Order: sequence, then C-alpha cells, then structure tokens
Amino acid sequence: MNYLVTGGSGFIGSHLIENLLKKGHYVINIDNFDDFYNYQIKVKNTLESVGKSVDFDFSDKLSDIQKLQSEVNSDKYQLHFQDIRDYEGLEKIFKSNKIDFIIHLAALAGVRPSIEKPLEYQEVNIKGTQNLFELCNKYNIKKFVCASSSSVYGNNKKIPFSETDNVDNPISPYAATKKCGEIIGHAYHSLYNIDMIQLRFFTVYGPRQRPDLAIHKFCKLMANNEEIPFFGDGSTARDYTFIDDIIDGVLKSIQYLEVNENVYEIINLGESEVITLEEMIATLENALNLKAKINKLPMQQGDVQRTNADIAKARKLLGYEPQTNFQNGIKIFVEWFLRNRS
Repeated sequence: MNYLVTGGSGFIGSHLIENLLKKGHYVINIDNFDDFYNYQIKVKNTLESVGKSVDFDFSDKLSDIQKLQSEVNSDKYQLHFQDIRDYEGLEKIFKSNKIDFIIHLAALAGVRPSIEKPLEYQEVNIKGTQNLFELCNKYNIKKFVCASSSSVYGNNKKIPFSETDNVDNPISPYAATKKCGEIIGHAYHSLYNIDMIQLRFFTVYGPRQRPDLAIHKFCKLMANNEEIPFFGDGSTARDYTFIDDIIDGVLKSIQYLEVNENVYEIINLGESEVITLEEMIATLENALNLKAKINKLPMQQGDVQRTNADIAKARKLLGYEPQTNFQNGIKIFVEWFLRNRS
C-alpha cells in the first residue's frame, strides 16, 4: 500500500511512519517543519522514523531540510517539505504519486496558542484539511484517517466522554477547528464516498513528545531544578494515552477502512484512565527521583477541567485495547528523556 502521512515528522506522525515502514509499505511524508517548536526536533524525529542515525550537523533550516531529504528519501519513502495550506504545492505531490490512503495528522496544535493566533489556526486546520479532502476527490482517493481531538468535548459534564455526546460548545479556537474538520469530512464522505475515520486523540504522551506539552515541559523543568507552572488547584485531570496505544489505534483504523466501505466514523482513542495534575507531577517526581518546585497560578482560558474517554466504540469496531498504564508510560518517557537530554 502507498500511504500519504501529513505531519509525518511530528510526534505521532514519526511513530506511525516508523511502523508503516517496518510493515513494508511505501510512505510519503508531508511536513512543513513549522516554527511552532524547533525544527531540529522534527529532523531528529524523521531520521529515527526511517531508522537512520540521529547525528546531524545543523546549519540553517532550508539547507538542513534539503540535506535531510537526500539522507532519507528512498524507494520506500519520500519526504516533502510542504505546507498543507498551499493547494498547488500539494497537488504536485498528488499528481506525481499513486496514493492509496491518507492519514492526516498535520495541524497547528495547542489550546492556549490558538487563543493568541486564531486566524492562523483556521488557515491550517480548516483550509489545509479541506485542501486534502478536495484532492482526495480529484484524484479518487477513497480512504482517509483524520486526527481530531478530545478538545472538541469542551467542559462536557457527562463522564466519560462518548462519541454521541453533543460537541457544540468548544472553548478554544483549536477545538472549534477540530470539530470543523469532522463536519467538513462528513460532507466529503457523503458527496464523494470517501471512507473516513475521525480519531479523537486524548492527551498523547511518550518518547518524542513535543517539548511544549505538559509532561515533557515539566520533566525538563524538574531536571533543571526550575519551577513548574501549576494552573488551578491540581484537580484538573486528563486521560493520558501512551504513544504506542495511539499508534495501535491508528493502525487498526487503517485496517478497518481497508476492508470496509461506506464508512464515516468518529472514534475516541484514549487510555480510559484519568490522572489529576497533582498525580501527574507525583508520578514524574517518582520516576525522576526529584521533588518538583511548584509555582501556583490561576486556571488559564481555554483549559478544560477534565478529559475521560469512553473507548467502548474503539473496542467494538477496531479491537482497540490500550496496554500501557500511566506509571509504566511515564517510566518509559523519562528513560527516553534522560537519554536524549541536551
């Protein structure tokens, strides 16, 4: 199979590509190496995902990405430095490749940054996603897995969150763009028979996690003996999902679409285990054998109080069953962090 993965040099995307390549598939990776965080991290992710040494002499962004492409491109893998907002640039890739399946992970991520730059989030997460749907229709690509987010649930009062719950009340531009992606996807499924699964990811963590996300950020601050920003009273809680379990759910979604037709499904991928902010910090303290310095701050705009996934649908349709509890997942993450600490 020939898979196109958007955002394939990011945290989740690089792990997915690593798995697809190991299974012998042909993979096209589209990533724009956005400055949301240091592009060098994505270079390292890319090298690891294709099984190359992570030793790399950096100079400037453009020449580094060109050097990376020459290093990793092969008869099984292509890396394209491409922004999904650029329809013409995307179409050149679609024209020159046979694509059987798209896994769309590229997005501007993060609740708080979306409040500061809402129009940019709209451009990337809505226009960019619709560009891909349009090209699927034009080039007759009928299989599509799309990354949505647990953020669409907002401050849902019903626990756990189910795919049938009303999600008409997002509390951040990021969440709103993710819901738009689901709605537009349904329109293209209905009009053009594109089989599609929208996966609502619940707080993914593990090796290669983005440095702006809480677990990685807190781990680094604690290791440097710096204060942790502690928002609220510590009772906020998340359904933290280990990267291996997320990848298993994505792969099972791909398998489901490959053998079924007339599909449009929204599916939660979570751990179904809720961890409070206080518990998360205590688990990190134990894994690092360090005591955190706490800087207590008020709750921030856009943050939800709690996330908790009902994964009954994923179990039934996909055979999804998370394997890594939070304590073991944090242990694996901390071991990776300490090996890669700069």
